[in-house]
Amino acid sequence: MTDATYHLNGGFKPTTKRFADLEGPDFFPTPAWATHALIDNEAFEGEIWESACGNGAMSKVLETVSRTVISSDLYDRGYGDVGIDFLDSHRSVENIVTNPPYNAAEGFVRSGVSLAKRKFALLLRLAFLEGANRARTIFSEHPPSRVWVFSERITFYPAGVSQQGSGTTAYAWFVWDRAAPSRTELKWLKPGYKGRYS
Repeated sequence: MTDATYHLNGGFKPTTKRFADLEGPDFFPTPAWATHALIDNEAFEGEIWESACGNGAMSKVLETVSRTVISSDLYDRGYGDVGIDFLDSHRSVENIVTNPPYNAAEGFVRSGVSLAKRKFALLLRLAFLEGANRARTIFSEHPPSRVWVFSERITFYPAGVSQQGSGTTAYAWFVWDRAAPSRTELKWLKPGYKGRYS
């Protein structure tokens, strides 16, 4: 059953508010073009762990650049290893790339920066840069190496919902790179990914 607030003023508003689906919290598959935008601009050497793989949407794109993609999720979406809680994991890997559940993003940062040996990339709302608490904790201790801002809006839909309309929220890839200087670069992704890979 779709939440009534999806239909505000008679229109479909997929990103006015994010809702949990009935099979587990915060499952909004990542459009393939958003992952292509990352791998076209960031090189990944070695294995990649997609630690909130959902239905495998992101993992399938990552497999085009890495021989070894480890896919896991806390919930069973029909893809990857099930029941793996990233926030309690001690698995150390070369790279981690994921779109975390929105309500667990800060925990994913804390875990990811310690578990990734090379690069750790999270797809987050651009507004994640805001907030006094994150400034004092996450960003003062572990600032991202690069923030890749999308020039095109990503629209996230609950699984099974037909895609229509456009997003209203700005997103970015936040990348922590152990080989990079300890300063944050702000970069913009060129437009065109949405049309090329949709």
